Amino acid sequence: MSRAEPQYLRRAEAMLAEIRASGRYRDLDARAPEGVVDFSSNDYLELAADPQVVQAFKHANRVGSGGARLLGGRHREHSLLEEELAQWLGRERALLFSSGYHAALGALPVLAQTVDAVASDERNHASLIDGIRLARAPRTIYPHGRPPERSASGASTLLVSESIFSMDGDAIDPRALLAVLGDGDALFVDEAHAIGVTGPQGAGLAHGIDDPRLIVMGTLSKALGAHGGFVAGPSRVVELFVNRARTFVFDTALPPAVALAARVALVVARRADDRRARLAGNAARLRAGLRVLGFDAPDGPSPVVPVVLGTESRAMEIALALRAARIDAPAVRPPTVPAGTSRLRLSIRSGHTPEQIDLLLETLHRCIATS
Repeated sequence: MSRAEPQYLRRAEAMLAEIRASGRYRDLDARAPEGVVDFSSNDYLELAADPQVVQAFKHANRVGSGGARLLGGRHREHSLLEEELAQWLGRERALLFSSGYHAALGALPVLAQTVDAVASDERNHASLIDGIRLARAPRTIYPHGRPPERSASGASTLLVSESIFSMDGDAIDPRALLAVLGDGDALFVDEAHAIGVTGPQGAGLAHGIDDPRLIVMGTLSKALGAHGGFVAGPSRVVELFVNRARTFVFDTALPPAVALAARVALVVARRADDRRARLAGNAARLRAGLRVLGFDAPDGPSPVVPVVLGTESRAMEIALALRAARIDAPAVRPPTVPAGTSRLRLSIRSGHTPEQIDLLLETLHRCIATS
């Protein structure tokens, strides 16, 4: 006797049909595209395949950590990496998480318990949004780049923002955010796209700020070419995360082999002023070319350069035309970005050549002119 199809599968199919109809359907390629010029990767300094980093990974004496840090998953490489991250960033202490997403999900609900309310930039990354939702604290979503003035009632606020925004590519100086806060407030700044890219030795936009109200979040998976995330700040706050951040307490620790590779990547990144200079020059070349094509491309420190095209169908059409020309520049659509702002999200790397950037610009111009 045949069994009726479960109701949940019928509902899943209806949901997928709705996603397809909206132009927002996504699928996973069986493998990464080969033989294309890649403008999709966040490996900004090209350390993921750097021989020194790869050799470090190969020379590790174990792969998996074996458990959470508070149980059997504690290893010397974790502590050494945390010490080196804290020293690099000028923070008292750092704490590793298994990803940047987990860092936000773990830290923000804990920090929200130390204040009266949370204020978040409307264009913050999904990890920050989800962490704030888990906090279940009174919250305000403020217009992009315009944080609220300090509370007249004396209530304390946790202000949450990226420094370089992952989809818009614009930057906000953490000093400007601290300037609107009171003594009892705190700032949680996501430096995922700034770490390794900006500041002295690539230490980010928050480097040099000596203020106990500042907590920095970062990732090892972008400019450092490894994997994992971290939060860095005052020792007492990090100690609280060790005891209360659920994605630290209950999650399996980062593999020691990855932590070792990240330590080597950090050494390389701190000395990589030449790579940062090439990265900045490549981004400037692309922005200048986009302005010639009529796009808004303001200067800034970001390696992320958006090309806003409007509708989902328009963004997909141009992305597919570029792919046909052997250029990987993926379309980003809602809910990742607001409706009506679907775009190409171009990630620039230090290893891109001027010829590759010019090819992107020429091909983009041709695709737009013929579409």
